[in-house]
Amino acid sequence: MVSGKGGTGKTTVAAALALALAREGRRTLLVEVEGRQGIAQLFGAEALPYEERKIAVAPAGGGEVYALAIDAERALLDYLQMFYKLGSAGRALKKLGAIDFATTIAPGLRDVLLTGKACEAVRRKDKAGRYVYDHVIMDAPPTGRITRFLNVNDEVAGLARFGPIHNQAQAVMKVLKSPETAVHLVTLLEEMPVQETADGIAELQAAGLPVGRVVVNMVRPHHLDEEALGSAAGERRADVAKALSRAGLGGSRRGGLAERLVDPLLAQAAEHTGRVKLEREQRSVLEGLDVPTYELPLLGTGMDLAGLYELATELRKQAVDE
Repeated sequence: MVSGKGGTGKTTVAAALALALAREGRRTLLVEVEGRQGIAQLFGAEALPYEERKIAVAPAGGGEVYALAIDAERALLDYLQMFYKLGSAGRALKKLGAIDFATTIAPGLRDVLLTGKACEAVRRKDKAGRYVYDHVIMDAPPTGRITRFLNVNDEVAGLARFGPIHNQAQAVMKVLKSPETAVHLVTLLEEMPVQETADGIAELQAAGLPVGRVVVNMVRPHHLDEEALGSAAGERRADVAKALSRAGLGGSRRGGLAERLVDPLLAQAAEHTGRVKLEREQRSVLEGLDVPTYELPLLGTGMDLAGLYELATELRKQAVDE
C-alpha cells in the first residue's frame, strides 16, 4: 500500500513502484481505490474499467504492469455472487439503487469491499497453483485515513462473529497484517507532510499494521555548497556585483546590468538557503522516526511516462544499493 498526504505524489510513487517491481518477467498489479483514474492519466491510457488490464512493460526484463480501478458497487456485486450466489438478484438490486445506497450509507462497508477485492488479487492462483501476481501495489487513501481504511475489516470481524462476512474479514486482515505486506508513506521535505507522516506511522504501528518505508518525493537539488550557503545569508552586494562583472555581465558601476542583477540574485540565494535549512530540519525529523527511506528527485520537465520509468529506475537502484 502506498499512502501520503494529498499533493505529495503518492499515485506517482505507487506507479513507479509497480514498474520497479515488475522486473525480469514478473507481473505486478497496480490497484486504485479512490475512483480518481489517476493511474490511467499517468500512463496516458483510457479510463480503467472494472477489470485488470495491462498498461505497461517494465524497463528491465520484460515484466508486466496491470492496473485495476476497484469500484465499490461492482465489488459488492462480486461479493454477493461469491458468498450468496445472488448474481441476478444483485443486478436487480443495483437497478433499484440499493447497491449505491448501501455503499454510501455505510462507508465502512465500502472500505471492506475495496480492501477485500485487492486481497483477492493477492491470493489468486492460476491452474498450476502459482500466484497470478508477484506483487500487488495499492494506490491507497491519504495518510489521514489510511489506518481506518485498512483496519475496518478487523472491526467487521469483531461485529460479525461467524458466517461468510466474518470469515472474509478475517482473511483480509490476515493478508494486511502479514509479513509480505507493507504500508509505504510518501512525503515531501516540508513540515506538514512530515508531521502527517509521523502521525500516520504511529497510528499504523498502534493498529498492528506493517509500516514499510518513507518515500521522500520531489527532492530538489542543492545548487550551493556550504561556503556559498553561508555567503548567501549576508548582504554581499559589492562582491556579487564584481563577480557578475568578471563573468562578462556588464560593469559593476551604479545602474549597470551587473548592479541590477545583484538584488534578484541575493533574494534567490536567500530563498534557497532558507529552503535547504528547512529540508535539513525535516530530514532530521524523519531520521528520528527510525523508518528506512527512499528519495526520489523532482523532475523538472513534469511527470509523464518517461518520468515514471526514470523514477522506477531510481527505486531499483536504491534497493540494490542497500
